[in-house]
Amino acid sequence: MIPFRNDHVGSFLRPADLSQAREQYKSGNITYEELRVVEDQEIIRIIEKQKENGVFAVTDGEFRRSWWHFDFLGGLDGVELYEEIDGPQFHNMQTRKGGIRVVGKVDFSSHPFVKDFEFLKKHAGDAVAKQTIPSPNMLLYRLENDANIYTDREQFLQDTIAAYQKAIQAFYDGGCRYLQLDDTAWADLFSEAGHDKLRAKGLEPAEELKTMQRMINESLSHKPADLVVTMHICRGNYKSNYFSTGGYDYASEVIFGGLNVDGLFLEFDDERSGGFEPLKYVNRKDLKIVLGLLTSKTGELEDKEHIKARIAEAATYVPLEQLCLSPQCGFSSTEEGNILTEEQQWRKLRYVKEIAEEVWN
Repeated sequence: MIPFRNDHVGSFLRPADLSQAREQYKSGNITYEELRVVEDQEIIRIIEKQKENGVFAVTDGEFRRSWWHFDFLGGLDGVELYEEIDGPQFHNMQTRKGGIRVVGKVDFSSHPFVKDFEFLKKHAGDAVAKQTIPSPNMLLYRLENDANIYTDREQFLQDTIAAYQKAIQAFYDGGCRYLQLDDTAWADLFSEAGHDKLRAKGLEPAEELKTMQRMINESLSHKPADLVVTMHICRGNYKSNYFSTGGYDYASEVIFGGLNVDGLFLEFDDERSGGFEPLKYVNRKDLKIVLGLLTSKTGELEDKEHIKARIAEAATYVPLEQLCLSPQCGFSSTEEGNILTEEQQWRKLRYVKEIAEEVWN
């Protein structure tokens, strides 16, 4: 059953030869085709490593990406990547330069990620092939918009929704049955600092909550019945650092009771994420809640009994059979990766599986 009792968010630490090949390609020392050969080899390896370590839904590790979100968004019609802008500001850390901007009508005609998924599925074997993409909210809240392109925000919303409907169908046609929308935009609603940031842009938090809900639900309004769509919500992941803080409380009724997704991957690994009380708004028996109780930011293993106690606490709000377990985020949301070793990464996933088997079996 998707999502699985022990699942994961999607990204993995980049191996040294892949990082080296990417640098060689950027500097013009190898061709795109040569880079692609290295990517293919490492993706086949990472698929097998996931299966060896008890993972049921495999990803390509996001090995063809530099950023978890910008690479996909920059491949949409009317959107481009550019480096002449500071990257997102994290807690005590500035990310490297890079961002996206609108240069024309937003649409979806084709995308290299679809071909990339077909490669993943071809090599996944008996495992479920899982595709991760940024949610439509990430285009809305993480771009530099040229007002000359979209003077009417409503038109921009409609075009983005239509583009995502086409993208979702394209992945489905490519064989995808497990799609995950990654979304850090919700975190802007989780604290007063986030509300202030929205207001500085002339946006009212209460209205943006409705807009974020609409972007998800309308993008999924035509999804095929046998496509499982989950959403991952977190507060940033860059070199083991974070972007924002705050519990789910302000947006809890919408997130847990108003989104037409099949499952939610939720960050709950430390006090920045608040408590489980917002889960009381879960109002569907078919909504899976994947508790991100183990951090992907360090290699240290959490106390098993503490994790089990937290699962039991969450089960006072949502029935245990609706709960699952995962790390709170990916291990390498950008190609720089978090500060842990590859073996610590696998040990963490084996630990998730071990705890899940003890809790649910």
